[in-house]
Amino acid sequence: MHEVVREFVGLPSPIVGRAGAGGHPCQGLYHRPATFRPKTAFIATHYNVDFSEHYLASYLAERGYGFLGWNTRFRGAEPYFLLDHALAEIGVGVRWLKERAGVEQVVLLGNSGGGSLMAAYQSQAVEPNVLPTAGGRPVEAIQDLERGDLFVALAAHSGRPEVLTAWMDPSVTDERDALSVDPDLDPFDPGNGAPYSMEFQRRYRAAQRARNERITDWALERLAALSGTRARDQLFTLYRTWADLRMIDPTIEPSDRRPNWCYVGEPVRANYGVFGLGSLCTLRTWLSMWSLRTSQCVAAPHLARITEPSLVVHATADACVYDSDARSVFDGLAAPDRRLEFIRADHYLEEPEEARSQVADLIASWVAERTP
Repeated sequence: MHEVVREFVGLPSPIVGRAGAGGHPCQGLYHRPATFRPKTAFIATHYNVDFSEHYLASYLAERGYGFLGWNTRFRGAEPYFLLDHALAEIGVGVRWLKERAGVEQVVLLGNSGGGSLMAAYQSQAVEPNVLPTAGGRPVEAIQDLERGDLFVALAAHSGRPEVLTAWMDPSVTDERDALSVDPDLDPFDPGNGAPYSMEFQRRYRAAQRARNERITDWALERLAALSGTRARDQLFTLYRTWADLRMIDPTIEPSDRRPNWCYVGEPVRANYGVFGLGSLCTLRTWLSMWSLRTSQCVAAPHLARITEPSLVVHATADACVYDSDARSVFDGLAAPDRRLEFIRADHYLEEPEEARSQVADLIASWVAERTP
């Protein structure tokens, strides 16, 4: 194993330049072997989670690769996310790898929610297709993005609007009231399950999609109402987004996951807590990231443009990414050279203890087979 060094990388954004206080909007840490500059490097970015110290960075650097854990200016700022802006800022990191770090082969690592984000990046680099969010101006910087050479999806969700819709509680009857509930759709009412009947599951899934569509209708109406006023956008809250029936009922898509559990604990408590997916949004961020109708963060059309060699790794004890998600990502890829692998581990590969080393070995070996 190689000794690892880390280098801070701070770069201006092609959208907003450099912050007045001196900070760079685009920031990350480059991990690499101490004694040489690797010719192959990974880049990993998420919609809003800080990936600068990604859990696989040191593992892959020890195995002879570079790893840029990269953040756009939306790190920790999910309510303001805009896809076209984020892609431009991922492009800054990819260019740094090729032009400054001396990398010849870039591996796009789409981890967790970042799976669909990195797929969208590669899709835009291959064939420009991402449009500005409602009322936005075209971003020139995304018209000439550097393509990745390999694509890896690790414990990846199938798309931002899909995962939110699958997790949201459709029993909410008033979006302004966190306690409002339709008892016929309440997933935590013992009278409805678990285990849940197929009939309840069908009604529940249809009601989830209907809730997403209602919010989209409202967001579009509000934007229209704001036109010509002093306000261009507005913030709003979104309640109860930890209610995927699979989180509660382990008989739906059985796996090695812990039953009645999600990423932030017991679903009923998480669902009525304040730390939820999309819990704070602007109207435009809803349309850009979460809306089934308007979001371009849906993975499928982007995966269909990826023909580069691709690896999908699914953790079978993941609490909230399921076998169907992994297979959807795998099936959606257009790459003739694609592979699907499974490992018994949780979402962040924390358990069992050896999971991260095993996945690093798997990914490093796969990349080595495809390195010129």
